[in-house]
Amino acid sequence: MPKLNIFVGTMYGGALDVAEQVKPLFEQAGFDVTIFEQPMLEDLIQHKTDVALFCVSTTGSGDFPGNFVPFVRAFHEQGPALSELRYGLIALGDSSYGETFCGAGRALDALLEDHGATRLGERLEIDAMETFMADDEAVPWVEQWIDSQQLKAA
Repeated sequence: MPKLNIFVGTMYGGALDVAEQVKPLFEQAGFDVTIFEQPMLEDLIQHKTDVALFCVSTTGSGDFPGNFVPFVRAFHEQGPALSELRYGLIALGDSSYGETFCGAGRALDALLEDHGATRLGERLEIDAMETFMADDEAVPWVEQWIDSQQLKAA
């Protein structure tokens, strides 16, 4: 059974809610799914995954949420090669913050690509100013992403 790991960066629980709402979609597609609520870099490097999904909210002026800071700090320190990693990214933000909208998701995307990872499809950016419940956008996006990237294992 293929493995999918979901890495969550959240301040108030919105990104975790998205992860929990999309997990059954991946399970229905034939994946064994693990959600990392307090992700560490070792979780990405040591836990084999066929595909990774990052659900990351943005705080402050485009910053990573507190639970995700150790992951990013270790990433910068260790600079792992990720040429085998295929991933998707759901970024949560608030467009009223202007240029820093979804800043953490965009920064993570650039960091992953700089280390050789391959993003499958486009990044989903969810705007809290337009969408009250983030999973209202995330669930249909994941359904389409699974189909368009031919991720069904069953």
